[in-house]
Amino acid sequence: MSDTTTDNTKTGDDQDLGAAGSQLSTAPVEDAPSPNLPALGVIGWARWFWRQLTSMRVALLLLLLLSLAAIPGSLIPQTGIDETRVADFRERHDVLAPVYDKLGLFHVYSSVWFSAIYILLFVSLIGCIVPRTWQFVGQLRGRPPGAPRRLTRLPAHTTWRTSAGPEEVREAALTLLRKRRFRAHVAGDAVAAEKGYLRELGNLAFHLALIVMLIAFAWGQLFKSEGNKIVVEGDGFSNTLTQYDDFKSGNLFTNDDLEPFSFDVKEFTGTYERSGPNRGTPRTYETEVTYTEGADGEEKNAVIKVNKPLEIGDAKVYLVSHGYAPVVTVRDGKGKIVYQDAVPLLPLDNNVTSNGVVKVLDGYRNPQGKKEQLGFQAFFVPTFGGSASGTMLSQFPALDYPVLALNAYHGDLKADSGIPQSVYQMDKTKMKEFKDADGELLKKLLTPGETMTLPGGAGSITFEKDIKEWAGFQVVQEPGGGWALGGALTAIGGLAASLFVQRRRVWVRAVRGDDGVTVVEMAGLGRSESAKVPEELGDIAAILYERAPGAPDAGPDGTAEPDAAPPEDPGTPAASRTTTSTDPDSQAVPAEGAEQQ
Repeated sequence: MSDTTTDNTKTGDDQDLGAAGSQLSTAPVEDAPSPNLPALGVIGWARWFWRQLTSMRVALLLLLLLSLAAIPGSLIPQTGIDETRVADFRERHDVLAPVYDKLGLFHVYSSVWFSAIYILLFVSLIGCIVPRTWQFVGQLRGRPPGAPRRLTRLPAHTTWRTSAGPEEVREAALTLLRKRRFRAHVAGDAVAAEKGYLRELGNLAFHLALIVMLIAFAWGQLFKSEGNKIVVEGDGFSNTLTQYDDFKSGNLFTNDDLEPFSFDVKEFTGTYERSGPNRGTPRTYETEVTYTEGADGEEKNAVIKVNKPLEIGDAKVYLVSHGYAPVVTVRDGKGKIVYQDAVPLLPLDNNVTSNGVVKVLDGYRNPQGKKEQLGFQAFFVPTFGGSASGTMLSQFPALDYPVLALNAYHGDLKADSGIPQSVYQMDKTKMKEFKDADGELLKKLLTPGETMTLPGGAGSITFEKDIKEWAGFQVVQEPGGGWALGGALTAIGGLAASLFVQRRRVWVRAVRGDDGVTVVEMAGLGRSESAKVPEELGDIAAILYERAPGAPDAGPDGTAEPDAAPPEDPGTPAASRTTTSTDPDSQAVPAEGAEQQ
């Protein structure tokens, strides 16, 4: 291939690239500052602030600030997640706690400063993306810009002479570029083509997905609800606020937003590894339930497993914990049953060593006939290691050798004081210990079917042979989760497109030279420096060269030189065929600077 000469004059330099190098992205063009600017005024300052806020640079900065602002919410206990830990933190840090209160660090995600960053980021993204989206739509509706005056100024270019006519070359180039999925058309004496719109589309999709994720996150936080409930085998649950053991919700959540349903726990099934290094590891954790939707819904059967929740409307019911509920029977001194129920106990380790309390609040009278309340501290192991082990620690999570240890108290449990109490703890401030024959606290280890007799004819407590199991459920309603997931997937796809797709343009000019031979010029321009543009240009040039093969160079008298060198191998990469001229006006410009040429 032979090179064409370039014009040494600077006439029309500002038009060399112009529109051809513009609009390779939807980034706004920053106006050069004028040396004699008047005072901005209120409107001017407002416009300047809006432009700064809606710039991509500020949006990224706000996104970074939002990430940094979320760190305290992960390190410091939050009132909306664990109020007990917050109270404990206040007791242990007398100096830091008041400071954290003033800064809102105990409720980071609902604090004023976190909300300000969140809202500013939201406004910034909208103000940044919407104009660029409309601009990109306008680019899609338009055509690729015509070829610059001097294609040799572009980073990747090549040229050769051919005996084919200009119209034939342009037609072949137009067909070839369209076949390679370029948007192409004939503009004057050249074919203008462009592809890689997916890059800008991915960029816009990424930022639009961020907006969707922000909306979904805010919506979910405002209207979410989350409650926990322990249900013993044979018992049921109705999705009302009073049924929950603990419950928290968003600021705009109301009781009417609770999904109406109920379910009964028929049976919990848990199996464990019996041998090997994973001994005691759960193999099966599932709960068989019957549930109904609404007040008069049809009863249905379902099995809830770990990570496989029961979905009822917008609510998801997760199986999150498991334990044992020994059945105990308490009788007074006359043998009357004053309490009989399954008592859920809380696990302390992986082998389900558990503890809790048994509270007899009503119906009991002491040997003197006075009303009293009874309390028993309970410690349960499903597999006792034997008295030789010296400890009440379970050796296996299954019910192989269940033992219940009890301590007995009587008096006032202060259940009527108006202060909420945990069902797993006992207030002993007004309780007295039952004493054994040695004057020590009455305590005893019971196996299923055994009874501990209280001294002085105060009654007894029996560990029944029926040992039930309980399942802990978490009921979650978090609207916007689907939108957040969709936004996250879209953001990943958009980011991948913006990183791996390059938007580029190719021009093919074919004009008849002074000697009557067609001169073909080809050039490519990308948004950024990349080897892909010259490689792709080389491939296109090689194919087009086969359809419009090179002609001998013209001699001084205008005739073809018989000893002219043959054209270069069209398979040579475009970068190696790119020529360099000593004329400063014809020097190739970098891709990033092409838009300003």
